[in-house]
Amino acid sequence: MERMSTLDAEFLHLEDGIGHMHIGVACVFGDPPPSFDEVAAMISAKLHLIPRYRQRVRLVPLELGRPVWVDDPHFTLEYHLRHTALPAPGDDATFCRLMGRIMSQPLDRNRPLWETWLVEGLEGGQWALVFKIHHCMVDGIAGIELLRVVLDLEADTPVTVSKSWEPQPEPANMTKVLDAWGGLASDVLTTARCLPRAITQPKRTVRSAVANVRGLARFAGDLAATPPLSIEGSIGPHRAWAHSSASLDDVKRIRSAFGGTINDVVLAAVSGGYRELLLSRGEDADRARVRSLVPVSTRHDDAQGVPDNRVSTLLYDLPVQIADPVERLRIVHDQMSELKESHMAEAGEMVIVLGNLAPPMVVGPLSRMTIRALQRLPQRSINTVTTNVPGPQFPLYCLGHEMLENRPFVPISHGVRVSTAILSYNGRLYFGITGDYATAPDVSVLAVAASAGIEQLRACGLTRLGEARSR
Repeated sequence: MERMSTLDAEFLHLEDGIGHMHIGVACVFGDPPPSFDEVAAMISAKLHLIPRYRQRVRLVPLELGRPVWVDDPHFTLEYHLRHTALPAPGDDATFCRLMGRIMSQPLDRNRPLWETWLVEGLEGGQWALVFKIHHCMVDGIAGIELLRVVLDLEADTPVTVSKSWEPQPEPANMTKVLDAWGGLASDVLTTARCLPRAITQPKRTVRSAVANVRGLARFAGDLAATPPLSIEGSIGPHRAWAHSSASLDDVKRIRSAFGGTINDVVLAAVSGGYRELLLSRGEDADRARVRSLVPVSTRHDDAQGVPDNRVSTLLYDLPVQIADPVERLRIVHDQMSELKESHMAEAGEMVIVLGNLAPPMVVGPLSRMTIRALQRLPQRSINTVTTNVPGPQFPLYCLGHEMLENRPFVPISHGVRVSTAILSYNGRLYFGITGDYATAPDVSVLAVAASAGIEQLRACGLTRLGEARSR
């Protein structure tokens, strides 16, 4: 039995019948697909490396503790594996509709919170594995580590015999309660151990406290409501999804030509995508304000491969008002540099650490009450989510087949009708755009414009480099 962190538990509390809190990827392969039985045997052979895949969530009585992970005594691998095929010709629009339907269905809370779909019949003889997993199990970086476990690093990796497994019996309710409060006491003691160091290093402690207060103040100030836009408001339970890609080398060339970071280039391209989406809807993009929640990893080297969530957040107003792509990139770079100095991410990490000390019987009901309130009065402080996850820059394989593409999926929530995930893999960037099916079925406009934004910046960068050489 393992207790969830407060952040992990929050992804459970925030889920209802409308806002689903699972993430996912669509891994695309070429060549004739393997059989369903071969895929099942491959995943079965890896289960001993992924304990969460055979564990389910159980609640502590009266919410006297955070939810816990326990072995599922009825675990059946075949329940979590699905097999389907697209009707001919299996074009991209058909695959996107399938992804939307798959991600519109909540995961069964009575079973381990994951599914894998083998999808045949993609255009050009391709096929896909769609991985769907609840956000309470992993964040983006942990999800990539999980993918590297399920798939192979070498094409000729043999499938080993799956190891035998016997589920451990679920602890009694009283044991869960005692463990929860024992864990809470341990968390308090761990935090208290930091006090002597804080006392002996008063200057450092004061600087840290001041920085965190500044960060919290900045975060609170940035939560002011934005003018109404069509990309915000109530959502339904169904999803639309679209994707596109760009060359990672092109992004690096853009960075070399104009400065900044890879993330700056990506945010500038996404900002251009939102500008095109608003213009296509007849909205005044020159006066729009699109505030994005931008997750920031707080995962350190000692937590690599740990299946949980370790993220903080930044709030950033995407410069959708700027039509010129180069000027947009300059603004993103300047503003993101300033935002990183605001200590907002550090303050968020501190809040998460302190959240582990909060009484669970307060956190859960308060979170669910907030969700019910958002269903009636959707918030307008955050308009979208933009998450950028670095993936492996080398090929992965499934039963000898090289993975050609890695298309991400990120959920939406109440008040946020469109979200963007960016994932890098083996020299390319992949954009995955999720929208509310009823109010944002046109997310392909954003997907196409985001990748086109990379091309525009690349062309501008080549021009600038050419001018520099001619001087």
